[in-house]
Amino acid sequence: MNFQRLFTFFFTSVATGLAAAFLVLTFWPQLLTPPPPAPSSVLPDNNLGWADAVTLAEPSVVNIYTSKITREEGKPLFKNPLFQHYFGDPRSKPRIHRENSLGSGVVVDRNGYILTNHHVVKDADNIFIGTKGQAQVPARVVGTDPDTDLAVIQAAGKDLLPANLGHSSQLRVGDVALAIGNPFGVGKTVTQGIISATGRHELGLATFEDFIQTDAAINQGNSGGALINARGEVIGINTAIISSTGGSHGIGFAIPIDLAKQVMEQIIKHGRVIRGWIGASGQDLVPLLAQSLGLPEDTKGVLLSGVLEGGPADQAGIVPGDIIQSINGETVSSAQAVMNQIATASPGTSMELTILRNSQPILVQLVVSERPKDVD
Repeated sequence: MNFQRLFTFFFTSVATGLAAAFLVLTFWPQLLTPPPPAPSSVLPDNNLGWADAVTLAEPSVVNIYTSKITREEGKPLFKNPLFQHYFGDPRSKPRIHRENSLGSGVVVDRNGYILTNHHVVKDADNIFIGTKGQAQVPARVVGTDPDTDLAVIQAAGKDLLPANLGHSSQLRVGDVALAIGNPFGVGKTVTQGIISATGRHELGLATFEDFIQTDAAINQGNSGGALINARGEVIGINTAIISSTGGSHGIGFAIPIDLAKQVMEQIIKHGRVIRGWIGASGQDLVPLLAQSLGLPEDTKGVLLSGVLEGGPADQAGIVPGDIIQSINGETVSSAQAVMNQIATASPGTSMELTILRNSQPILVQLVVSERPKDVD
């Protein structure tokens, strides 16, 4: 009898449970969905990823040490020629000074070529590179490009590891950026930030400007070092900062690696950079300027303010006051973009320009020349 009651109780309990489950699944399925996890106050640990990136790129960044000898003429104690003839003046003898400076560089191939800044090696009599755990070795200047503040040097007798070069055209504002260099000579240092802006120009730092802006700390000695992404690829060459004290205020600039590669390839091949040139200068046609010229405010183009006599533009019949609206059918966006487009054209290239003159569009054909070395 007790066994029968126990079996009945067990059967009833199972049946009731199954019936309840059926009702819940049919009418209230949301009751079985687990609640979302509570938001965590701890961000994912990205430091491991950045450490991996640094491990890949750091061996390819070298310290650069330069020195130059300067001669300072002494000032005579007595200016009387007769006195100096008989007694002389040791203070009038020239003084020789040796000036030392620091910088950084990025190894770009196994032949010892190193990409750095022009201002790092400018006028240097001696250049040495140093890497961790190895003695300094001499290097020579392959070529420089003051217009972009880039230079290529080559180290002697050194087995150097080339960096992985990325693509700066793919950068987005907010991407993680790491700067590697030798600030103040303290040794290899890594700082972290983000890409603050791209396409910075008209800063007065170089003739051709297309800078990456970053808040990764860049200080003296970082010039020529690497700006890398989270994958350890070099995306820029650290170049300059805006600072009132000489230290980092979070506004640093790097030359995009896409531009640096173009300059580097020409320097290695030719020993210099060959650029196109038409012998004209201008400015963006802003709405207020367009209105002052009697044109609609939405007129776009580059107003030419100067045309060099005998230059390609002059020979093609272009005059000051002309407005360039397109080159080879492509609408121009700014004076800087026009200068860059012409500079990347090989000398001898023919270009078709749409010019606005006296409110009338005309087509002009011109042949690009090589940019003179000392042109402003």
